[in-house]
Amino acid sequence: MTQAFTKQVTFDEFIAWYPENPQRSYELHNGVIIEMPPPTGDHEEVVGFLMAEIISEYSRLNLPYFIPKTAFIKPLDGKSAYSPDVLLLNRPNLINEPLWKKVSTVTSAASIPLVVEVASTAVASSRETRPTHCLTNWRDDYHKKLADYEEMGILEYWIVDYAALGGRAFIGNPKQPTISVYQLIEGEYQVSQFRGSDRILSPAFSELTLTAEQVFQAGAAIRFS
Repeated sequence: MTQAFTKQVTFDEFIAWYPENPQRSYELHNGVIIEMPPPTGDHEEVVGFLMAEIISEYSRLNLPYFIPKTAFIKPLDGKSAYSPDVLLLNRPNLINEPLWKKVSTVTSAASIPLVVEVASTAVASSRETRPTHCLTNWRDDYHKKLADYEEMGILEYWIVDYAALGGRAFIGNPKQPTISVYQLIEGEYQVSQFRGSDRILSPAFSELTLTAEQVFQAGAAIRFS
């Protein structure tokens, strides 16, 4: 039985609480346990396509990277823990991660060449599901996670907004499917955005030949081929 919390929890309490065989996934946001929305088929197809492309590229380049099935990023404030859609890890630096072996958690930007979040929506949780709360997921991607990843010094962060969910301040007006690639330059994120036939320019993978449209159509290609 999982413990019910009526107050904010620490990272250690969150890890101790986390179900052994969860039916849903959870994150910790500013001391609050968040039940993540169940993914749609389109979301999973986009994630799967991106993972395959990234794995193929780092394998071709013989880089010491891998993508874990489930792992957490613990930001500097210590009150949050995120499990991104795609988390690329630098294996040699994991020896310097004190939480890696025990709870598959990383805290150093040197361990994280790239993070990818695929924007999605969530339905608010019912009272029966507390203490967890669902939030509108795309807001977290563009606000809280963006700020935390920047503060940590993570060099590259993608937001893949295939359904054009983000606010107009982030993806323009009229809204359209957009991939935002944030690159850390002198301690601050600078964003480049890609749509349609634009080739995605990745600082981590400069030779990557992938367009935004290929990512957005990944699910449709499978369904209608």
